Amino acid sequence: MSLFLLAVTLAIFWQVGGHDFVDYDDGRYITENPAVASGLTPEGLKWAFTTGHAGNWHPLTWVSHMLDVSLYGLNPRGHHLTNVVFHAANAILLFLLLNGLTGTYWQSSFVAALFALHPLHVESVAWVAERKDVLSTLFWMLTLTLYVRYVEKPGRLRYLLTLSAFVLGLMSKPMLVTLPFTLFLLDYWPLGRFSSIREGSSLLSGQKNVFTPLIIEKIPFIAFSFASSLVTIYVQYKGGAVSSLDTVPFFSRIINALAAYVGYMGKMFWPLHLAVIYPLPSTESIMKGVSAGLVLAVLSFATVRLARKHPYLLMGWLWYLGTLVPVIGLVQVGRQSMADRYTYVPLIGLFIMIAWGAPIIMGQDRHRRLVLSTLGVLTLLACAAITWQQLGYWRNSITLFSHAIESVPDNDIAHVRLGYALARRGRPDEAISQYTEALRIRPRDAEAHFNMGFTLMQQGKVAEAIDQYWEVLKVDPDHEGAHINMGNALAEQGRLHDALYQYTEALRVNADNAETHFSMGLVLATQGDLEKGIMHFSEALRIRPNFAEAHYNLGIALARQGKLDEGIGHFAEALRINPGLAEARLALDAAVKRKQELR
Repeated sequence: MSLFLLAVTLAIFWQVGGHDFVDYDDGRYITENPAVASGLTPEGLKWAFTTGHAGNWHPLTWVSHMLDVSLYGLNPRGHHLTNVVFHAANAILLFLLLNGLTGTYWQSSFVAALFALHPLHVESVAWVAERKDVLSTLFWMLTLTLYVRYVEKPGRLRYLLTLSAFVLGLMSKPMLVTLPFTLFLLDYWPLGRFSSIREGSSLLSGQKNVFTPLIIEKIPFIAFSFASSLVTIYVQYKGGAVSSLDTVPFFSRIINALAAYVGYMGKMFWPLHLAVIYPLPSTESIMKGVSAGLVLAVLSFATVRLARKHPYLLMGWLWYLGTLVPVIGLVQVGRQSMADRYTYVPLIGLFIMIAWGAPIIMGQDRHRRLVLSTLGVLTLLACAAITWQQLGYWRNSITLFSHAIESVPDNDIAHVRLGYALARRGRPDEAISQYTEALRIRPRDAEAHFNMGFTLMQQGKVAEAIDQYWEVLKVDPDHEGAHINMGNALAEQGRLHDALYQYTEALRVNADNAETHFSMGLVLATQGDLEKGIMHFSEALRIRPNFAEAHYNLGIALARQGKLDEGIGHFAEALRINPGLAEARLALDAAVKRKQELR
């Protein structure tokens, strides 16, 4: 079965080897991230373990991306296929785990095959920036496998190996904070460590110690989960990824969470119209939340009632509910109402319920068993076909976001992302059309205004671009990019004093932006304030030592002050970093000639 899972996963997902990186986090994770794009280096390793870039602390994920760059460069083929290999490995480990635990070959095979082929899992595999999903799940499966070995034959080494795999998983993606909970679920079924409870014993009748050993052995796991949660919340808040209660009220979050729980189940059974982005609804529907809550309550009641005879139902249901908690939206990160990638691990619980529950419903009749087997095969074939189609939408940014717009009405986020993709490919008029549509749907969309301003600047429409940046700052006064670009636009108009104000505001938001210091230095030097200009050029180089243009302009300022030796040094450094910087070559030659004339 393991070879079959490997073969079928590779056969269905191999097409991603011909896909591009997409303009949705792949840039800031890989292609436009200097630390990652440099490959695996000592400096990169240090960065990986200390950064909160992109609102995450997941050093092993960064390291895996760096290793990919070292192996494949920035050719997307290798990066994509690495995700596919991890996904196949996860499916195989899931099969081996369930088959080893239960001895039920066909149920275990069905769960693993559903995991491998379900269309909801396309996003986690086809999106290079979601490496954290497939990598962390590898450690999730390893942790569960090692835990089972520990339970079968307890020992300090086995325990430490299990804990180590768990910690490595947390360092790949904090989604594993719920894994200690799933260890308790395995204790319940199929390990049967709660057997005395299921047989009707009471905690009040001398059985108070039933849970004690199970809880004690989980304490280190819970402690690491707690620590990881604190780090994640801190990094996401610091990175501005977490929406405030003013932006998304808590009541709205509860409604969305209930609807998402039911929505994911609906997409599991009917995986059509899937999209990379599902925006939060502009208005909340109380009835939608109430209806979803009633569905969850009925299903929860039913699984509890059936748990005595069919413990796998309760285990699978709690697995689904519990593992979705970190991403269900109670702590709102971003503007999505739900995301296919969030189901990568949680759906395993529902798959278990189906795989073990369906044979019970069908009974032992041979004809019914044949019908069940036929339905199982048809389900997997349908999943494979839809997954193949869904993978095709990930071919490039334009196909991806165009499909999201077709799948989800009034998808303002997808319109903005499609506009960005079109602008990057030299199609500014089409990009502006997409931004305009996004603003029709959501007039106060800061990203749409910002991107439109950037595109207008590229077209030379400076005044119109400034208007767009003002709109951004009305929505978000601390939008660093808008202040910087507004400063650049004002400088282009010759309004240097106003430009300096915008750069000062940008530095108030983020004092460690090399580009802002560089731009401020240019304006100050143009105004004749060489001392302050030199100060900002130097600060830009402190932040980014390999900033060739900053070296060049610092050299110009120093040369104008008569400090030729220092200027020559910076010209030479600029050329070392960027040998094609022609103006630095001319400035170096001129400075050397002038120095010779002064002797």
